[in-house]
Order: sequence, then structure tokens, then C-alpha cells
Amino acid sequence: MKILVINGPNLNMLGIREPAIYGAQNYDALCKMINAHSAEKGVEVKIFQSNHEGAMVDEIQAAYGKFDGIVINPAAYTHTSVAILDALKAVGLPAVEVHISDVSKREDFRQISYAGMACVKSYIGLGFEGYCKAIDYLIEKYA
Repeated sequence: MKILVINGPNLNMLGIREPAIYGAQNYDALCKMINAHSAEKGVEVKIFQSNHEGAMVDEIQAAYGKFDGIVINPAAYTHTSVAILDALKAVGLPAVEVHISDVSKREDFRQISYAGMACVKSYIGLGFEGYCKAIDYLIEKYA
């Protein structure tokens, strides 16, 4: 099984950006954890991060025919990007939404998830562990 993990804007700033909300671990630690978990589960994973909406859309579109599922943390684009929603719908791959923080307990504008409308499951507020749960879900349901 091949899984694409997509991370949106400012996730490259983990460990620096609002550690009280996102934790003290940096983006490299997240990538190492995802790679280790994927290797343990016997799945191939590609991790992609961009601060640019169009680059994320391009990566989702490029996944068509090459990946079996997507784990996506669109970050701030969760609440604004119909383009990411449309790209996820267009490729038709099972996608799982992840958020490190519990967005349900945050600002009002964070209560809508456009990307989530195209996802089969969401893991919210579990920190880095949400990524492992998302990978496990895709393996369990789609491998």
C-alpha cells in the first residue's frame, strides 16, 4: 500500500509556532514518526508539506493512479480551500483528515472543514498520534 501524507501551511514551523497548542516537537520529529510507523506497518509513504494551496492541489492531483490513500492536514486551508476539497473529490482516493490540535475547541472560523467533506474519517486533537491512527485506518479499510 502507498500512502501520501500532505501537510499544509505553517506545519514546517512545529516546535516554534504556538507550542502550547501544537506541542514542542518539530516537523522533522513528525516526519520521522510517520516514516517509522509506516515502515513498521509495511506501507510506503511519501510526506509532502507546502505553505502554498496550489502546490497542495498539484500534489493531490499527482497522487491519482499512484497512491492508495491520502492522509491530509490542510492546516489553515482546512477552513478556506474549496480547491483542496475539489482536488480530493476529483482523485477519488480515500482520504483521512488529521489535525494536531482540537480545532473543535478553538475559534469559530475553525469549525468548518472543507477538506473534511471529502474525507472518510478525521482524527482531531490527538497530536502527532493522529497521523498513525489515520495510516492505520487506511490500512485496515483499504489495503
